[in-house]
Amino acid sequence: MSWIREGELTLIERFSANILKAGPMPRHIAFIMDGNRRYARKRHVERQEGHTQGFDKLAETLRWCLNLEIQEVTVYAFSIENFKRSKQEVEGLMELARQKFSRLLEEQENLEKHGVCIRVLGDLALLPRDLQELIAQAVLATKTHNKCFLNVCFAYTSRHEISSAVKDMAWGVEQGLIRSSDVSESLLGKCLYTSNSPDPDLLIRTSGEVRLSDFLLWQTSYSCLVFQSVLWPEYSFWNLCEAILQYQLSYCSLQKAREHHREEQARQQLEADRRCVSDLLQQNGSGRSPDARQRQELLQKYTVERETRVQGFLGALQQRRDSFFTVLSEASLASVSA
Repeated sequence: MSWIREGELTLIERFSANILKAGPMPRHIAFIMDGNRRYARKRHVERQEGHTQGFDKLAETLRWCLNLEIQEVTVYAFSIENFKRSKQEVEGLMELARQKFSRLLEEQENLEKHGVCIRVLGDLALLPRDLQELIAQAVLATKTHNKCFLNVCFAYTSRHEISSAVKDMAWGVEQGLIRSSDVSESLLGKCLYTSNSPDPDLLIRTSGEVRLSDFLLWQTSYSCLVFQSVLWPEYSFWNLCEAILQYQLSYCSLQKAREHHREEQARQQLEADRRCVSDLLQQNGSGRSPDARQRQELLQKYTVERETRVQGFLGALQQRRDSFFTVLSEASLASVSA
């Protein structure tokens, strides 16, 4: 099964999609694809078959999202907690991942046609080396595509992501790229694995479970959360339409909450910059207090310097992350040629 199933919507599906698109549409949807194992028990098949059917459903769902002009999809493919499952099931999931990422490398022409960029988010160092190399090749092969984005969260939990972001900021301070006073809520958000993506507008979890299971906890604070009872392999176009309709019904309140949060972040950053300027004035005090105009000029100068430091740090952090994939891909190619 391809990563994106080819085909158009049926007439009734197109009609319904056009009605939905008359309202506000989510740009970014996140899925917790739950229910593969229960589906396998229900159908009296092996667990591995349930996971395979789950991937096939993802390919179909991506086709629906393309037809609905949804630009970005993030999926919870494998949690760090999943390593606690039986050895047989974990090995089966790793083998399924090998097959699917190998298939991705074989169908680059199809992904290029649709302009799909694949990103894999998580602590990939926890995965087998050969799978790391396959993932690196897949990520680099689609890096320049920019029509739509698929983020695959693999060896991921939100708490691990947030703690990694904190460590990255500490690294930036140690390297002299930023100051400890530059650390903020906004900067932490820019250090997350998802820093290149807008926060999800809509998060959907299937199988009837009503919890986030350590998935995108930071990013979904102002997202519409929809919990549906259908098992993931049985997910349908109409289930997706129902979730989008719920998003549209809550759109105004969500936008107001997001705008309020942005304003509050800006206010907190301004207050932090003012405190830093006051501290600098006290440290370099000449005995004469600057007037309001001078303080405003100093504040503007400090803000520009802080933003320059932060951008330099984020650039260095992105380069470090990119090099991880480049080194893995080169190692894979070298082993093949040898």
